[in-house]
Amino acid sequence: MKYILKYIHYILVPIFYIAIAKAGASFTMQGISSWYLTITKPPYTPPGTVISILWTIIYILTAISFILFVNKGRGKKYFWHIIGLFLVNGIINAFWSYIFFVYHKIFLAFLNAVLIWISVALLMVALWRHSIIASLLLAPYLVWTSFATYLAFIIYRLN
Repeated sequence: MKYILKYIHYILVPIFYIAIAKAGASFTMQGISSWYLTITKPPYTPPGTVISILWTIIYILTAISFILFVNKGRGKKYFWHIIGLFLVNGIINAFWSYIFFVYHKIFLAFLNAVLIWISVALLMVALWRHSIIASLLLAPYLVWTSFATYLAFIIYRLN
C-alpha cells in the first residue's frame, strides 16, 4: 500500500490535466463555431490550432512540474498548500473556457485570466525553493497566460 501511495501521483496528475483539458475543450466547442465567430478579434489572434498545440504543451509541462514537486516536496512545509494551488489553477483554467465560450462574459473571462496568471506566478515562486526545474517548467504557461490575458482584454475592449 505504501508503494502505491508513493507513486500514485504519476497516475493522478496526468488524469487531472486530461480532465481539465477535456472540460476546457468541451466548453470551447460550445461557442467556437457560433458565438466566437461573431465577435471582433484583433488581427494577431492566433488560430485555434496554434492555441490547441500551445495548451497541450502547457498541460504536459505543468503535469511534469506537479509530479516533480510531489517527488521533492512531499512532507515539507506548505506541501498541501502548493498541491491546492495546482488544483485551483487547473480548475480556474477550465472555468475560463466556460465563462468565455458558454457564458459569453468577456470581461469576466479577462478577470479569470488575471487570476490564472496570478496563480501561475504564485506557483513558480512557491516551487522555486523545492525544485527550480519544476518552477521553470511553468515559464511557458506564464508567458502564454500573459499574452492570453492581454488578448482577452483587447477582445473585451473591441466588443
